[in-house]
Amino acid sequence: MNAESPAAAPKFGLIIVGDEILSGKRADKHLPKWIDLLGERGLQLAWAEYVGDDPARITDVLRRAFASGDVVMSCGGIGATPDDHTRQCAAAALGVPLELHPEARALILERMRDVALEKGLPYEPERADNQHRLNMGVFPQGARIIPNPYNKIPGFYVLSGAGPSQAAKAPSGGSDPREAGERGGIFFVPGFPVMAWPMMAWVLDTYCSAWFRRDAWQEKSVIIFGAMEATLTPVMERVEAAHPQVRVFSLPSVDHPEWGVHIDLGVKGPVAAVPAAYNDLRQWLAPMNLSYGPELVRNT
Repeated sequence: MNAESPAAAPKFGLIIVGDEILSGKRADKHLPKWIDLLGERGLQLAWAEYVGDDPARITDVLRRAFASGDVVMSCGGIGATPDDHTRQCAAAALGVPLELHPEARALILERMRDVALEKGLPYEPERADNQHRLNMGVFPQGARIIPNPYNKIPGFYVLSGAGPSQAAKAPSGGSDPREAGERGGIFFVPGFPVMAWPMMAWVLDTYCSAWFRRDAWQEKSVIIFGAMEATLTPVMERVEAAHPQVRVFSLPSVDHPEWGVHIDLGVKGPVAAVPAAYNDLRQWLAPMNLSYGPELVRNT
């Protein structure tokens, strides 16, 4: 693991689980938040995937995510109602059994006690509904918990490659959390933003700080008027071939309030690599006699 090299950072992914998102009953707010949380730390989202409450599909998505070795946030479906399948699907994807996590059990019981005290009711953990609530702490074998500052009901995470052999010899708490950065893993949080977002931030600050690269990633672009993307593509391909550390982007707009119809064309990558790539981009565009607007620089 080399924290000084941006290339050493893992890819970051996002999985959103829930029929309510696909049906339009609720709008997903996790994608922009995850992008913001990553960006604040100089990191970038590589991919995102949405899946409904179909156990077979959820299991397939999680199996692929575990195999990727990426650091993946999974939001939703970890409750204990019949339409929550994520915990079970994670175990199926890993080929390990489910078990009541001892730390999760203690936290859920603590939450029950807090609620009883707040309402002036007796604390009755043996009551049937309270026993059912313990299912929210049933995780794949070998999982570790993610603390929930909102109501103490934890999330959990499992490292990539944690199959039956690793789980069998792992302690109930799982492996050293520092390994998450080296091996990747999936971090499971609730679907409610008020709970999920602090947990997502905690995951980054706890497991991924070695890759924080604030002000180390830059985008530099220029506004171009009256051009077609197809015309610009050969230049874009030439820049990426000559500068493998950067990526070229082209963002067309037809109704910008200030620039109207235009293309925002530029490069993005490590700060040290951007100037040369951008200079070549402008040089190779010059023979095309284009009409330009302002240059834009964005640092993350």
